[in-house]
Amino acid sequence: MDDRLQSAARKTERTTTFRALARGGYVASGIVHGLIGVLAITVVVRRGRAEADQVGALTSIAEAPFGLALLWSIALLLFALGIFHVVHGFALTRDSRKQRWGRRIAEWGQGIAFCVMGGIATAIAVGARPDPDRTTRDASRGLLTLPGGTVLLILVGIGVAAVGIAWISMGITRSFRKQMKIPSGNGGHAIAVLGATGFIAKGGALLVVAVLLAAAGVQGDSSSAGALDSAITSLYDLPGGPVWIVLIGAGFLAYGLFCLFRARFAKL
Repeated sequence: MDDRLQSAARKTERTTTFRALARGGYVASGIVHGLIGVLAITVVVRRGRAEADQVGALTSIAEAPFGLALLWSIALLLFALGIFHVVHGFALTRDSRKQRWGRRIAEWGQGIAFCVMGGIATAIAVGARPDPDRTTRDASRGLLTLPGGTVLLILVGIGVAAVGIAWISMGITRSFRKQMKIPSGNGGHAIAVLGATGFIAKGGALLVVAVLLAAAGVQGDSSSAGALDSAITSLYDLPGGPVWIVLIGAGFLAYGLFCLFRARFAKL
């Protein structure tokens, strides 16, 4: 990679304002994930009737007093955090070439994810109402019309499952600690527990999404596919499903709180 590009990226990511906005992005992410946790628990309270995903969380913000201003702020901060991860990927210089590119891909992936969240927040702020479940079903239907579409959709499900397993692994091993300066003592231990719980809960939710996608591929029926909201609500009628939903909701709440601490202790 061009040395001038790396130098410019390093200079940009060291900007005080840029770092402050990126830390604010973690706060914004924490608010969204915390609300998803509340909505997931609401699924049980309302007996399956709630929108437990990013759209539901962001829409609830928009409908609150002064919510539109808060929503625009969240969108801005999420974009800032996403761009920071992209810039940081370009700025990496340490480790071997293979390790460096692995870290770059991870940073760019996080950057895209935060920018997507920012895009959803922006869409809702201007009055749109995205439907991740419908989008997922439409995309699944499109794949199924292709030659070998069934296999492709199953492979997508396997890919999502791999991401979910990675999240669970990060929670179990607490590898996220490498990206933070967590203080020692009981406070630091509590932050680590929140992070571990949140990572495992997000990973578990992604595994359910993966099952829905793979099932749609096996059955050749896109109607069974879905995103996070479908994944959570699909558990409701299963034996012990409400308990699992509450646990996932509590996990998202824990992750939301963890993000607030991450805003303070992240290594930027």
